[in-house]
Amino acid sequence: MLNRAMPGLIDAAIDKEHRLVEWLAERGSIAIGYSGGVDSAYLAAVAVEALGADHVLGIIGRSASYPDSQWQSARTVATQIGLPVIEIDTDELNDPRYAANPTNRCYFCKTELWSRLVPVARERGIDTVVDGTNADDVHDYRPGAQAAREHGVLSPLAMFELTKADIRERSRARGLSTWRQPSSPCLSSRIPYGTPVTVVRLKRVERAEAALRALGIEGDLRVRHFGELARVELAQAELGRWSGSDERARLESAVIDAGGYTRVELDPRGFRSGALNEAIAPRAALSGD
Repeated sequence: MLNRAMPGLIDAAIDKEHRLVEWLAERGSIAIGYSGGVDSAYLAAVAVEALGADHVLGIIGRSASYPDSQWQSARTVATQIGLPVIEIDTDELNDPRYAANPTNRCYFCKTELWSRLVPVARERGIDTVVDGTNADDVHDYRPGAQAAREHGVLSPLAMFELTKADIRERSRARGLSTWRQPSSPCLSSRIPYGTPVTVVRLKRVERAEAALRALGIEGDLRVRHFGELARVELAQAELGRWSGSDERARLESAVIDAGGYTRVELDPRGFRSGALNEAIAPRAALSGD
């Protein structure tokens, strides 16, 4: 996952981290939209080092689109790094604009999140609220970034040009268990645009992915929801292993037995981050989003 034979790149990542630490220290206190993923866990660890745990607050937004397994991991990592955490409930599924699942669905999700999270930070006397957006994210179609800007939420990892590879390397150097953790966006990202997001559909996806993890599948994994069909994307390292007839039959049975799907396809292209955005990328580029 990381190329450790490139010391120049590692030195550059260390320099970026030093600048991040200095910026955080200048803030005095900070609140982090904390999911427990690779990026927000790293940012939280650096913030605790720069400011001390008493001046950092991680805020988790809980909803049906946030996998329970990720919540458990987030709480474990927070304990490990000494991050104080509070949880707030978000209600994006009851927003018909979000539930309709348009291409800018994430805008409505993040609007709901930040409209609840930022006031909580302000009530505690914290002026600076940040998220885990990294330098790679700014090149993808991410309408949620607009909601962050509208609520004054900053993205220091992107500001200091820390890429996902940088963050994994620095997380490994810090001994964070998240350094090898697969990326895991919200469960709604598994549902094609235009297909309404419901709690039932989210739970179907969550159960199917949990069943595949129980088989021992590692690395990046997505179960894309297409009605009765589940399309499974695996990391390239796992794709070959599970493409044989016997292993593929086990995979299909696990998904079907988890409930909710009657057909399963193993995507021969493997995992692709932002796969749902592939069809809209040209359109988003033209619109300036």
